Amino acid sequence: MTRIQANLVLLLAAAIWGGGFVAQSTAMDTIGPFWFVGLRFAIAAIAVLPFAAMESRKMGSAPSRGEFKAFALVGVALFLGAITQQIGLLTTSVTNSSFLTALYVIFVPVIAVIIYRRNPHWVVWPGALMMLTGIFLLSGGAIASLTTGDMLSITCAVFWALQITLAGRFVMQSNRPLALSCTQFSICAALSMVFGAMVEPLSFTAISSSIGEILYVGLVSSGLAFVLQVVGQRYTTAPQAAIFLSSEALFGAFFAAIFLQETIQTAGYIGCAIIFAAILLVELVPELSRKRNNALSAKT
Repeated sequence: MTRIQANLVLLLAAAIWGGGFVAQSTAMDTIGPFWFVGLRFAIAAIAVLPFAAMESRKMGSAPSRGEFKAFALVGVALFLGAITQQIGLLTTSVTNSSFLTALYVIFVPVIAVIIYRRNPHWVVWPGALMMLTGIFLLSGGAIASLTTGDMLSITCAVFWALQITLAGRFVMQSNRPLALSCTQFSICAALSMVFGAMVEPLSFTAISSSIGEILYVGLVSSGLAFVLQVVGQRYTTAPQAAIFLSSEALFGAFFAAIFLQETIQTAGYIGCAIIFAAILLVELVPELSRKRNNALSAKT
């Protein structure tokens, strides 16, 4: 796969995730967040399992115990990100959720500092300030107007950043993107269903009423898009991957306007633009700096 093809794969994943925000929101009319997340990722795990088995046969062995533990850790991060996002959609709009979730681009280098002791590029800090400004405007110009759902969406972005960081590390170490995907889906589904059984009612009517949304996010938004993510990340640079994946915010707002007739105030649109500009700034500046340094090194 060429880099251009990989970036187009990531763009497709972002478009699918953008549509997934709409399905996640409408499903909440009939089913609780824990059962919805549990069912969507159970379907995703079942869909990916045959391909993960084929991957293991091709490699001549199943993943080691250590690899399974690493994949399970990614699954815990996935669960925390998915459930905070899903619960957040109860009290925030699809547009807000999609843009606030994109904050993971800022949190990824911060997590790299904490876990791997790697200092981020200087542009991360002004980028973070731009993000805060964008959130302020998206909230209508008053921090007090941020809903619980908005705060959960920001929390969700931290867990997505952790999931992206761990998934990128472990997929490069193991070279098993499908096994990683299947394991993380299974862990996320199991944890969600355990909590769902404790705190949420479930009925056949609830499942049948939201089956369309469950199948879309299970087979397409989860099963297909997350696999596209881990596959595409193998053939492109991390900065380019983040740029294309972060476009899910734009797709989310676009689909919300079409299918849910969501609108935001003028200040909110300015905030969205600032958030997306910060995302591009944080990813493009380090890449351009690296290319310039390589060019200078080649001349000398």
